[in-house]
Amino acid sequence: MNQDITVPPPSNSVHKPNLRPTLNSYFNKPTLFKAFFFCFLPFLISLFLIAYLNQSGKNSEMVLLAGFCNDSDIANVDSSESKSVPFQETRTGHACSTMGEPCISCTTFNILAPIYKRLDQQSVRESDFRAFWLARNKKIVNWLLYERSSIICLQEFWVGNEELVHMYEESLGAAGYDTFKLARTNNRGDGLLTAIHKEYFKVLNRRELFFNDFGDRVAQLLHVQSVAPFSINQNESVQQEIIIVNTHLLFPHDSSLSIVRLHQVYQILQYLEAYQRENKLSQMPVILCGDWNGSKRGHVYKFLRSQGFVSSYDIAHEYTDSDADAHKWVSHRNHRGNICGVDFIWLRNPHKSQKLLKISWAEAAFGIIKYQLKKVSLAENDAFSFLRADSSGNHVTYSAFCNALRQVNLTGLSHGLSFQETKDLWVQADADGNGVVDYEEFKRIWDATWLQHMDEDCSLEDSNEGIAEDEAIGFAVKKAVLFPHEVEKGIWPENYSLSDHARLTAVFSPVRLRCSKQSL
Repeated sequence: MNQDITVPPPSNSVHKPNLRPTLNSYFNKPTLFKAFFFCFLPFLISLFLIAYLNQSGKNSEMVLLAGFCNDSDIANVDSSESKSVPFQETRTGHACSTMGEPCISCTTFNILAPIYKRLDQQSVRESDFRAFWLARNKKIVNWLLYERSSIICLQEFWVGNEELVHMYEESLGAAGYDTFKLARTNNRGDGLLTAIHKEYFKVLNRRELFFNDFGDRVAQLLHVQSVAPFSINQNESVQQEIIIVNTHLLFPHDSSLSIVRLHQVYQILQYLEAYQRENKLSQMPVILCGDWNGSKRGHVYKFLRSQGFVSSYDIAHEYTDSDADAHKWVSHRNHRGNICGVDFIWLRNPHKSQKLLKISWAEAAFGIIKYQLKKVSLAENDAFSFLRADSSGNHVTYSAFCNALRQVNLTGLSHGLSFQETKDLWVQADADGNGVVDYEEFKRIWDATWLQHMDEDCSLEDSNEGIAEDEAIGFAVKKAVLFPHEVEKGIWPENYSLSDHARLTAVFSPVRLRCSKQSL
């Protein structure tokens, strides 16, 4: 007899019939019922358990994963980017072929290394959860491949993770890019990645710059040449050479680090000069990309402006260096919750006339000294008295000058000014070389305006003649875009989670420039 069949008790029995089916009888039910019992019901139970663990506050990977999938601030699907395709109207790789003129594009992006990305308020890092960082970085790669810029400069690239490095190198390599990575010193875990599209440029040379300073920061220098000649006009084409730099400056945790950040830029510019001199290179455009960790009101911005560099985004949008335009756009929300514009693509066209780098450096350093003195509410007369200290005459001696720098934390620290740098500043301050700085010399420094520099010594050349000695090939900024688009209005969107930085892309077209032979 089939064991699935139950025999009811006799009619005179006091027991009720057993209406419960046996286990085997479930298999005689329709397939849909079986699927519900063995598949969907356990799934419902698991959801209930996850919800229970969330309510009980247990900090487990299961709970964190459940929260991750529902929190738009850390979700791997970025709601602000899934609504529309960025650069749809200005897809940078495609734009150059549709603008009717030769051009190149450049993207800079701090992609927020998983070792720094916090998933909650308890400092749980994304790097501990492979599914999280892998999904986010795959999306970053997809957007980079879609935009297809000629030059890609990434910061906070997680060089310490072989799987992530392989994913970027393989994906970008398959799309036609040569990739170059550089780790920060002292095994910090992150670094830089620069990708050059082989359809646009061939890499002639590259260098790695190690600052070996307080922040373990580095920079990459790539000397490239255009693969196809740029048509300047109907009768002339040029295979243009460019120097590209990718870097990520130290974060200004306090004002004493301002001199470190300024010195990092000084080293980059010194290296640029040395590289061009040693290789006997003619003047060419220089593009500096990266996370500069400072706004338009900072010392680094003003230093670079004094050396003839322009912010591509500000040029494209016709913004000035005034305070009124300083906060028109943002590109970063830092760990303190502050939003500011710190990501730049700097362009410097060839100059026949350019302020000496050492003079610009001295002006920048004096700017920091002035800032530090004003920070403690010292007006001009009080600042001179502070520098003069106990000097008997109405002047500042070298020893008093050194002592003042030590008091405002610009010397005496491992990351402060060196002896030689301090000596160079003194030489610039002591204009007449008599060994002391009088009030008139001090006033010249105190009243110096930052932006008295050669902004553009070159004008567009309309002639169809060949390139003469006083002419050069440079770039004009055609377009610059930040994404997500809200940051262009000075707003940081709460539902953006691809990084804590916005992507910045600029499009350039080659132009013939006529350069003045004047010198400062």
